[in-house]
Parts: sequence; C-alpha cells; structure tokens
Amino acid sequence: MRCDVLTLFPEMFTGYLGQSVLKRAIERGLVRIECHNIRDWAKDKHKSVDDRPYGGGPGMVLKVEPVVDCVETVQQAAQPVGHLVMLTPQGQRLNQAAAERLARHQRLILLCGRYEGFDERIRDILAPEEISVGDYVLNGGEVAAMVVIDAVVRLLPGVLGDEQSSARDSFSGINRHLLEGAQYTRPREYRGYRVPEVLLSGNHEEIAAWRQRESIARTRRRRADLMDENRAAEDD
Repeated sequence: MRCDVLTLFPEMFTGYLGQSVLKRAIERGLVRIECHNIRDWAKDKHKSVDDRPYGGGPGMVLKVEPVVDCVETVQQAAQPVGHLVMLTPQGQRLNQAAAERLARHQRLILLCGRYEGFDERIRDILAPEEISVGDYVLNGGEVAAMVVIDAVVRLLPGVLGDEQSSARDSFSGINRHLLEGAQYTRPREYRGYRVPEVLLSGNHEEIAAWRQRESIARTRRRRADLMDENRAAEDD
C-alpha cells in the first residue's frame, strides 16, 4: 500500500513514522508513506494557504487553489491515483469496518485540514470521502491522519507478527460487536491477584469459551450499545 499525506506540517510525521510496527512495515516494503506540504502549491511569495471567510466570522479558511492543485498533482504522481480521504469532524466516524474497507485500497491520499476548515469548493471539485476520528475538534487533521494510518496499516498482510492478532481485536472478526476480554501474562500472582485457573489448564476449548464469556460480559458493562448493534445485525 502507498499512503500520501497532504498537510501544512509534514514535520509532525517524522517521529511517528520512525517508530514501532509502522517503522518495520515501511522498512519491509509493506507500506510506503509520503508527506507533501500543501504550501508548496501556494501562488504568492508568502506561501499563503488560508484567507478570511466570505460573509465574516472567526478564523481563517483553507483556500481552494493550493489544496486542489496539491491533490491533483499528487494523484497524478503515481498509479493508481488513489482514494482521497478528507480528515474533518464533519465526516463519517472512523470505525473498524471503515478501517478494513480503507485497507483494501492500493493507495490512500489523506488530506489534513487546519484552521476553520476547507473552502467548500474543495469538496465540490475533489469529492473526497470525509472521515472523522471522533465527535470532537482537533487543531488539525494530522493526528487524525495518524489514527487512520495506524488503524489501516496493522490490517495489511505481514505487518503484524501474528496474523490472528488483528482478527481477535475489539471490533474485529469474531469480535465485530464485542470488546476484547481480559488478558494475562506472568507472574501468575501479583499483590493477591491471580491469573484465572482456566487459562492455566491447557484446555483450549474451555479457554475459548471463557474468553467469549468475558468478552460478552465486558461489552455489556462498558459498551452496551454494541450489544444492541449486534442484535440489530442479527435481525437483519
């Protein structure tokens, strides 16, 4: 997969791309991530990419010309042209199903917003998919782009050491409408808290049943809304 990030602050990604699972995925050629500075497409000597909104109001709005020129140039720089995603609090909320769908694209182009948002003509001309990482407002789309990259890259074949890891995550695979249950490792006892005996039994069938019960119980306690979604899905 190739992922192009369009941003006013490409330096924000330097440390992020050099760490952990993502770093190894890049080194192994499983994903390629390129950052592009939208200011490089500004028309004036001051590299202006924003201006006051027509009709008045607070803040500044990202201008249509540099953003559209940037996107179209990056699209044509490699094939396929890629699936364009605009990071905005007005978009559809990112969930695991959306991450799985995005992971099926050969190329993603992530457009990061700033200030008071985008000139509406950017949407009209480019027709991006709009995605939000939550019902809150960030200073910009860069952190949201990192969330999308993290959620998508770990789903690519070969990225995780154990291919079953992502399938057993909360919201994934067999746990589509369930949270992942409790996990334990050594030592067996710590400050009076013991690892459940069933996990030490070696009986894989009983362990699987215990984990399923724990997952259901945790979901009912913490995210009962997911249980409702599960019942609605079964009704469908």
